[in-house]
Amino acid sequence: MPGLRLGPLLRYVDADSATVWVETDRPCEVRIRCDDGAGGAERTWQVAGHHYALVPVTGLTPGGETPYQVLLDGRLVWPLPGGRFPESTIRTLPASATDPLSIVFGSCRWSATPSKAAHDPIGPDALDTLAATLHTDPGHQRPDVLLLLGDQVYADQTSEATARFLAERRDITEPPWKQVADYEEYTHLYYESWLDPEVRWLLSTVPSCMIFDDHDVIDDWNTSAAWLARMRATSWWHERVLGGLMSYWVYQHLGNLSPAELAADKLYNQVREAPDGSERVREFAARADADPACARWSYRRDLGRVRLVMVDTRADRVLDEGNRAMLGESEAGWLREAVMDGRGSYDHLLIGSSLPWLLPHLIHAAEGWNAALCAGERGARWARAGEFLRQRADLEHWAAFPESFAALTDLIAVAGSGEDAPATVCVLSGDVHHAYVAEPHWQGVGDRAHAAEVRTPSGHRPTSRVLQLTCSPVHNSVPASLRAGFRFGWSRSGRWLGKVLARHGRLRRPPLKWRRTDGPWFGNQLMTLTLRGRSARLRLDRAHRGRQGGVRLVTVWRDSAAGEPVADESGDEGGSVPTGH
Repeated sequence: MPGLRLGPLLRYVDADSATVWVETDRPCEVRIRCDDGAGGAERTWQVAGHHYALVPVTGLTPGGETPYQVLLDGRLVWPLPGGRFPESTIRTLPASATDPLSIVFGSCRWSATPSKAAHDPIGPDALDTLAATLHTDPGHQRPDVLLLLGDQVYADQTSEATARFLAERRDITEPPWKQVADYEEYTHLYYESWLDPEVRWLLSTVPSCMIFDDHDVIDDWNTSAAWLARMRATSWWHERVLGGLMSYWVYQHLGNLSPAELAADKLYNQVREAPDGSERVREFAARADADPACARWSYRRDLGRVRLVMVDTRADRVLDEGNRAMLGESEAGWLREAVMDGRGSYDHLLIGSSLPWLLPHLIHAAEGWNAALCAGERGARWARAGEFLRQRADLEHWAAFPESFAALTDLIAVAGSGEDAPATVCVLSGDVHHAYVAEPHWQGVGDRAHAAEVRTPSGHRPTSRVLQLTCSPVHNSVPASLRAGFRFGWSRSGRWLGKVLARHGRLRRPPLKWRRTDGPWFGNQLMTLTLRGRSARLRLDRAHRGRQGGVRLVTVWRDSAAGEPVADESGDEGGSVPTGH
């Protein structure tokens, strides 16, 4: 009899349809049966000896919620017998624009040490804790969508249990050592991450949108042309990157797509129809690695009157030193179209970027300075030193691609301008292992201190409220030295040092200024953005372990639209940021 190996994961959900992803242990028919009569069925398809299905569920009621079951060849396999969690349900998007939409987001989940272990050195897992909180506290707000903004798995930082698994397959004293090497080893990472009971239930009942970051493949993935040349010269990189892209396509990317997009996806339909789709997926991954423009990992979702545009900031980079860009020309054009298409039909624009657009001022200046050095602004000797520093210090965010930073800034200004402008434009990010809220200011917007600021290239000045919202990690840590560094990066002294670096690098003046309005916060945490009509509220929750060993989410900050600031456990208070009109 067929069995359920991984899942179910509730992925895409709109007003009346959904998709559910599963992995099974053999070929079979997968049927999703809902209590309200809705449902769907699909045959599994095969990649590298593994069997998967992504089942479209139709006939759902707008604004409704219904429990569902998973059947394999007619046999019930989910919910698990004797399970301690409530039934998994599908809750469609709110039927009215006046109904609230709750979006939880975060990044960087290292799943190697179970959060419920008392000796966990990095504290309780925020996703585990969210699941436990939803289970035990019926009054806690259940999110409508979960955004996972990168580093869902860590291919380069494996656990002791995974290292033992790798040692059974190959000699881990040879490259790539205890890092994953191929598709099969990637599947083990997803089992380790998504078979955790709390996370498995959470992902079965809360729709999720995902995008990769570097650790999903390797730390500092696509930092520079020199970095990539060094990787390609190794004996193991080719198989590693193919395994990473193949597994991302299967385990994460397909679930980001709507049923209509899946029906139109040529590769997906070829894989479904083939007895074994392994070679087709492998060939696609090879093409995507050789020519990033032939694959699009970015996607757009319209969640009622909220538009989400998730941007690939890793795979599509242009790394030629004379033409560096975060996004290739085709990808940049797609992003602009995704943002501007039907502008006026949405009240809030969310741009999901695993890497923050607005960083601490010193870090932003250091990355721009480093980019100028690497481009030869101060000569060949400085360029060599700059490349060494770029790779050692991870200087590869938007600020390290100055033209791309300016283009994104301009796009945000255009999107947030005019009569059809949304109430808010929020860039949602992770990566940097702390959380903060930053607000930019354009010429003529804000107080008099910003009156002399330059405009963006298009000359637009947004009327929307624009915010950088950064939340990381879900389950990871940051050394005390880096905590101090991040705090210093936001300080006046850090800003002054950044200006010194900018002068040395002969940098052009940034197209805007920004200030940190709240944070930084450290710990395993999640942000919740609740949108209703043209208003928005923001909250930050941290995973906390009680004296009796139980875990719970503690609200450490919320904006003034939701109430007074909340003191965190260290006694610091978050300020207030009204995130909507």
